[in-house]
Amino acid sequence: MSGKSTEQANEIEAPDAPDALFNQSLEKGIAVLRAFSAQRRTMSLPEVAEATSITKSSAQRMIYTLEKLGYVRKHPRTKRYQLTPRVMQIGFNYVAADTLIDVANPFLSELTNLTGETTSLTEPDGVEMLYVARFVCTKFVPIHMPIGSRIPMYCTASGRAYLGALADDEARALLEASTRVVHTQYTVTDIGEIEALLAQGRRNGYTSNREELFIGDMTIAAPVLDGERRPVASVHVVAPTSRWTLADAEQRLAPAVIDCARGISNSIRTLG
Repeated sequence: MSGKSTEQANEIEAPDAPDALFNQSLEKGIAVLRAFSAQRRTMSLPEVAEATSITKSSAQRMIYTLEKLGYVRKHPRTKRYQLTPRVMQIGFNYVAADTLIDVANPFLSELTNLTGETTSLTEPDGVEMLYVARFVCTKFVPIHMPIGSRIPMYCTASGRAYLGALADDEARALLEASTRVVHTQYTVTDIGEIEALLAQGRRNGYTSNREELFIGDMTIAAPVLDGERRPVASVHVVAPTSRWTLADAEQRLAPAVIDCARGISNSIRTLG
C-alpha cells in the first residue's frame, strides 16, 4: 500500500535548502517530546536517540535540557525517562485559545442532550483528525477517546466529513499521503472506494463509519465550514452498534448532526 505513514506525514520537516532562521536544536527537542507515546511510555537515553534518529550526544543534550525545564523526568531506580504533566500545558494553551471550541461547546452539549449519545469536535492535523472537544453521555461507549486523541481521516466519519468538504485534488492528496491500514474486517482502504463514500457524503450532508476503526464503534459526522466554505473541523456523534443499526443512526441521528455542524459554521462566520 503506497503513501507516507501517519507519523511521517505529521513530522516537522526541515526545509530542503539551508535556512538561517530554522533552529535545528528546537526541532530535535520537539522530536524528543513527540517520541514518547502509549507504546513508548518510558525510554532510556539510547532509545530516545533511536526513536528520534539523532545521535546519543544530541539526545543527551535534549533530555538534559527538557529535564531541567520540567518536561521530562528520570526514574531514580530504572534511570528511564518519561514525560511530566507539564507537557500538557502546551496542549491546554491551544485548547484554551481556540475560539472554535468555545463556539462549538454549547452546540455539542445540545446535540448530546438531544441524541443521548456522546458527541465530539475534531480538527484536522496532517492526515489525522484531532479530538479537541467532547461531551460524554451516561450510557456505555465502547471506545474512550479523550481530548488530544488522534484518528485517521480515511476510515473515520469525521475524517471523511472533512475530506468530503475539500476540493477533490486536496482530498486525494491527503488520502495518498496516508498509510491506509486495515484496522478491522470492515475497513475501506481503496482510494476509489473512499472517494465514492466522500461523494455520497457530499450529497447526503453527512458521512458514516461502521466499525472501520474499532469493532462496536459507529459514528455519524458532518463538516464545520468557515466563511470561505472551507472545512475547519467535523462534528460527530457516537452510535455504538450495541444500541444502533446504521440505518437507524442515519435516519435519527444524521439530521441532528447536520444541524449542529451548520449551527457551529454559522456562528464562526459571524466571528470572522
